[in-house]
Amino acid sequence: MKQIPKKQLIKFGIIALLYILWVIWLHNYWWLLGLIVIFDMYLTKKVNWTFWKKRNTKNKSVIEWLDALIFALIAVTFINIFFFQNFNIPTSSMEKSLLVGDYLFVSKVNYGPRLPNTPLSFPLVQHTLPLTKDRNSFLTWIKKPYKRLKGLEKIKNNQPVVFNYPEGDTVCTKFQSNQSYYSLIRQYGRKEVWNNPSSFGRIVVRPVDKKENFIKRCIGIPGDTVEVRHNWVCVNGHPQDSIPNLQFMYQVVTDGTPINQIKLERMGIYKSDLYFSGGVYIMPLTEKNRRLISNFPNVKFVERMETPAGSTDPNLFPFDIKFGWSRDNYGPIWIPKKGASVNLTLDNLPLYQRIIDVYEHNDLEVKDSTIYINGKPADKYRFKMDYYWMMGDNRHNSADSRYWGFVPEDHIVGKPLFVYFSLNKEKKFPAKIRWNRILMKIK
Repeated sequence: MKQIPKKQLIKFGIIALLYILWVIWLHNYWWLLGLIVIFDMYLTKKVNWTFWKKRNTKNKSVIEWLDALIFALIAVTFINIFFFQNFNIPTSSMEKSLLVGDYLFVSKVNYGPRLPNTPLSFPLVQHTLPLTKDRNSFLTWIKKPYKRLKGLEKIKNNQPVVFNYPEGDTVCTKFQSNQSYYSLIRQYGRKEVWNNPSSFGRIVVRPVDKKENFIKRCIGIPGDTVEVRHNWVCVNGHPQDSIPNLQFMYQVVTDGTPINQIKLERMGIYKSDLYFSGGVYIMPLTEKNRRLISNFPNVKFVERMETPAGSTDPNLFPFDIKFGWSRDNYGPIWIPKKGASVNLTLDNLPLYQRIIDVYEHNDLEVKDSTIYINGKPADKYRFKMDYYWMMGDNRHNSADSRYWGFVPEDHIVGKPLFVYFSLNKEKKFPAKIRWNRILMKIK
């Protein structure tokens, strides 16, 4: 028998140990059969597992490139599923904490990686095939139930979180990814949306892990009660902890002259952020910027904007005007917790209807003022998952839980840790690179 070099044995030992630790983390011991493959690849070498290239001979450069590409795709896909992925900030909902053009390092390990629901998919894209506008990048021939591996921590109040858009299970392809099919139905009616593909595009259904990725701050964890009073968030009856870069829309009244744009840009406020007419600006401001701008010589007064208490917005979750909630005066609303029960009535059913019917896969209907779950009358429901309440730091310009409700635990993607690169779309290269934000820790 040919003696195996000591170096090769050490390499096999390290790889086998790492693989065994991964299987234990995965908690599926059928994968231990993979040790046979590793043993053969590093020691016996009976099977050519990289069948696209020849052994013990020089391969053509195209084969070498193909081999490197296959290895890179497998490695990056594995890392994206179990360890981390990058994320780009596309909208201003988290400004000034996170800016449009920030590129984030998002850890899957902190909250525990979620195994794919749809494992048959095109690598390194979220839901749409490259070079197409509306073609799914995944196949639904194999569907896996929700499973999350053990993580390092649980989600805490006020942590930024990356998650899948809850209402993104159905979208119309001619609208933005954050514009759900359900909001279009409420706005235009089902008949209009279904019968006008030229205006609305194809209606596409997506599994949980292929919904659009969002990032917001977790305001409420399971079991919390959240309320917005005159713009300010209260959790369990107490004011939310201070968030340094929280901002609201303000009315800034001048003596009729415009504010120096260079001064505004130094504060991070650009022309695309504001509206100006007749000496009145409408602009987003942090508390720090509010104090600065109040001291400008041509500014007469600065006033935070607020939707009056008592006014009702039908576009807010749960889309029922009887609740009488507005963007700036909302709730109180209780965040469901796994294992907890709620008494169901026709009055509170709108709050939990989507959870029961869509997220937790029950057959829910109402007949003759009676609630039926899976064909049986129900006056109580026990939740199967934890839920979260997410809001943007740019409170007056954020499509968040106020507009689409609870975020189920199976929608959680990961925890953003730091900004690894950042580009300012308002400037030209090289000034557009925000050097001061590179490797900035996310708080």
